[in-house]
Order: sequence, then C-alpha cells, then structure tokens
Amino acid sequence: MENKNITTNLLIKQVLQSDNMAYAPGFIASNVDIEFRILDHAYQNTGRAYARLKTQLQQGKCGDCIQTNEMLNILDAAPKVSIEFLQNVLSELSIVETPNYDPNNYYGFMVANCIMTEKPGFSKTDGYMVSLVLLSNGNQEITFDGPAFDIPLKINSTALSTLLDSGTSMVVETPDIDTSMTELLVESQIFPPDMVGADKKLSASAKISEEFILKFNGEPDYEIIDIGNGKGRNILRYDMDKIERKVKPFIDAEVSGLLSSEQDAVAAWNVYLAKETSEEEDDQMVQNANAASESWSYDVDLPLYPDKKELLALKYKQYFFKNYLNQFLTNKLPSVEQDAAVFDLEEGKQAKADKFMEANQQN
Repeated sequence: MENKNITTNLLIKQVLQSDNMAYAPGFIASNVDIEFRILDHAYQNTGRAYARLKTQLQQGKCGDCIQTNEMLNILDAAPKVSIEFLQNVLSELSIVETPNYDPNNYYGFMVANCIMTEKPGFSKTDGYMVSLVLLSNGNQEITFDGPAFDIPLKINSTALSTLLDSGTSMVVETPDIDTSMTELLVESQIFPPDMVGADKKLSASAKISEEFILKFNGEPDYEIIDIGNGKGRNILRYDMDKIERKVKPFIDAEVSGLLSSEQDAVAAWNVYLAKETSEEEDDQMVQNANAASESWSYDVDLPLYPDKKELLALKYKQYFFKNYLNQFLTNKLPSVEQDAAVFDLEEGKQAKADKFMEANQQN
C-alpha cells in the first residue's frame, strides 16, 4: 500500500531541489500573491473589541466584570502569545529541511513549511491559505489549507506549547547517528588512549588495541590473503567475541538513550537502521527513506513494543559494526615490517601449517 507521507514529502523535496519552477513556462511572468498577512487578519477586529470591553468596564456595565477583565487580559496577552506561537510553528516546520529528515512524518508539515517560507507553487495564487485565529479562551489556532491537503492542518498554540514543554515535538527530527556512533568508537575503549586527540576524536592513523588481536602461542595469528600472481600477505585477525563484549555496554547505553525519546528512535529506524544501509548509501539516497515498506509509523507503532525495541538494538549494533568499526578491522597489515612484507603464497600457507602442527605436537 502506498505511503502518502513518503511519496508526497519526497516529491516536494525533489521538485524544490530541481529548481523546476524557475523553468516552468510563464511562471516568472505570473502575478503571484504571497501576502497572507496572518497577523493583520487575526487582529483586524481586536481593537474594536478591546475598546468595547474597556468602555463597559469603565462605565460599570459589566456586572461583576470578572468575564470582562478576563477577556481584556486575554487581548492584552495575545500579541506576545502570537509571536511565541508563530516562532514555535516556524521552528518545528523548519525540521523538514534537515538533510536526514524522515519522510514518514506527516506530509502536511512539508507543505506548511513551503507556505510559510514562500516556496514557489505554494502561494495564495496557487490556492493556498494560512490563517491565525484568536480563540476566546486565550488559545490561538493556525490553519493551513490548499490543494495538497486532504484536510486542513490545524495547530493549537497551547497544544504545541505542551508538546514542546514535555520534551517532545510536533515534527520529528532524526537523531544525528553519525555523531553518536563516532563518539561510541572512542567511548568503547577499544583504541589506545594515544589514538584519541584533544577533540575527543580518533586520529587518522588510529588502530585497535593490541589486546584485541588474535594470538597463537603469544604471537599474532595472521590471516593469509591472495593478492594475485602467486603472492600473498598477512593481515591481522581480531578477537571479535572480545570486541563485542567490550562494546556491548556502550552500545546498550546509546540505545537506551535513543529510546528515551521513542519518536526519535522511530526516525533513526526509518532513515538509517532498518535496511542496514551503509553511510555512503544513505548519503546517495535522494529520498533518505531507506526503510520504505519496513518503515515504522508515528501513528501506529508508538509506543514501541518490546520486540521492536529489541530489533532496534540489534540493528543499531549491526549498523555500528558495518559503517564505523569494520573500517578498523578489515585488511589491516601487521605493525612488524617483516610480517607485513609480500611473500610467495604457497610457501606462506605451508609455513603457517607447519607452525600450527609444531605447536600442537609441543602441546
């Protein structure tokens, strides 16, 4: 079944990135109206209402005047509420422009951001409208409408503030997996301290600690690889069980932190973890929607059940090893110059076999 959020978000993103509107016949000559005048329309009748209430209060024509005073207080506070509300809305909608934005978010947020940032094709001329309404209880409501919406998008000021105050958000921002996993490499303590710079990042020449290299009779147990033309060379072998035991508590802590905001965990799953793509593949994806049919829904899958949490933890580990740790484990040459030299492949294999047999006989 088609996921309208993904298809619509990606379509809009691709159209905006292509600059297609700049070359559309007649567009630059069209009379485009982008003046929504949100605040002007919202406050056009408030002056008259305020004056009427003030007159009633001064003339004592409002009974106990409790309600009148409440309404005056609401009108006095309204401009500040409007400014804060619109700032919150713009801040939330701007998340759709982040490079790793999850297109499984409601597509209406992308459309609303295009309206508010005056993107071509989302003007009043194109049938779009945005309006702000002051409600009688002091709340305010902004409504976005137009051809791309199935139903208008309405956002309540108090509802949005409540979300933000609770540490969540209206539009889900995808976590910075790259930064987290780069930090994890250092925190996991599988590299010597002198491989970590003052900026808490690994040096360009970083190598995994000697203690994680597989040994045979106290010496590195190399793997012999065929480099062609009958030649071979040694590469280091690593104790993967020991490495996994070492990094496990650090990965568990990262996953626990990610799951502390489950909507962020869903975004990380959708954009990075589900398909086990490489970092390069993620960068090359036009849509950053790697999960596709395996996406988790913010509406359906939250809160996450234990089976999904366990699956996310597994995928997080696999993604870390594939995209961050394996580069330090693959085809690494010995530090001993003699052991790193090219040799005759068959002679090398025979020497390794003889060494193994000799050690077994001694034991």
